[in-house]
Amino acid sequence: MNNPITNRTVKTIGIIGGGQLGLMIAEQAHCLGLQSICLDPAADAPAFAVCDAHIVARFDDAQALAELCRRSDAVTYEFENVPGGILVPLCEKYNIPQGYRPLYDSQDRLREKTNAREHGLLTPRFAAVNDEASLLAAVRTLGLPAVLKTRTLGYDGHGQCVLREEADLARARELLSVPCILEEFVPFDFEASVVLVADGRQVVSFPVGRNIHRDGILDRCIVPADADPTLLDRMRIESERFMRACGYRGILAIEYFVKGNDIYFNEMAPRPHNSGHYTIEGCTTNQFRELVRYLAGEPLHRPELTAPTVMKNILGEDLEAAVRIAAERHPNVCVHLYGKSESRPKRKMGHITFVGMTEEEFERNWSDRFVK
Repeated sequence: MNNPITNRTVKTIGIIGGGQLGLMIAEQAHCLGLQSICLDPAADAPAFAVCDAHIVARFDDAQALAELCRRSDAVTYEFENVPGGILVPLCEKYNIPQGYRPLYDSQDRLREKTNAREHGLLTPRFAAVNDEASLLAAVRTLGLPAVLKTRTLGYDGHGQCVLREEADLARARELLSVPCILEEFVPFDFEASVVLVADGRQVVSFPVGRNIHRDGILDRCIVPADADPTLLDRMRIESERFMRACGYRGILAIEYFVKGNDIYFNEMAPRPHNSGHYTIEGCTTNQFRELVRYLAGEPLHRPELTAPTVMKNILGEDLEAAVRIAAERHPNVCVHLYGKSESRPKRKMGHITFVGMTEEEFERNWSDRFVK
């Protein structure tokens, strides 16, 4: 497999991060006849069970990251908080086809929102917040309710606080120890996401999923999204145009709020996405395989949905139920357990894909199997 970026044969994919995303990237690399090596600070990282080699090291260990790059023909990341001061020089020296730009743009919520707006996507109104004075000024401008978020390192509902009335401002103080962003609260009808892969010649996008969150963590992804097909097509077209306009290559997931006919950019991630896990069984190809094709310089395959699909996230509190369902061996019920050594509430331990199933069928026949 020859990568036109470097004009050399790609045999080994290097992965910065050894979580479940790294595990599934490695699995798809093997399906395409490639080897994989990953780096993670945890000695029991899930991806280590399937990678051909691994390196136990911190993400800010420049020497270890350089070793990973030397032992790889192409490198990607499944973890978006890799320190830029280390990754940028590595991108200049080694074959990291996605480059650093999409990672850089996504690592700071203020920069991310500004970039989205400058490239034509509708965003909620927002303002930078660095202290109590700037918070009060932002509230006066944007009004309440609003959402205060840390600009960096937030995920799955962490590092954010909904401010519904002035009394909530006291709760916001604990976030103000770091730079924040205040965003207009969008009373959305539903949340949705698009996963795309671009290689400089074409952009392929997976069917839009409607996302249901619980406590800030994705609970289910429903595909196809039950919404106006014209609106969903516009979301796809705008996402592809945005990716081209930014010059991004490789994989990108974009999450949106939908209110009536308006589509608001929420956030993006330049890596495989939780909402795209349904693609493994629900589409003719999947997000991990197309990322690997891109890394290896292979032509991308345009995905098609094979059947209505429901993807259910398995957190620690649902792990036992997932194990029981796996043992029952139901047709078209595909249980993925990530092999994490410690299970705890709210930690992502796996996912289940229900292929050929609508949301109504899931609610009627399966939802009672899981913690409400």
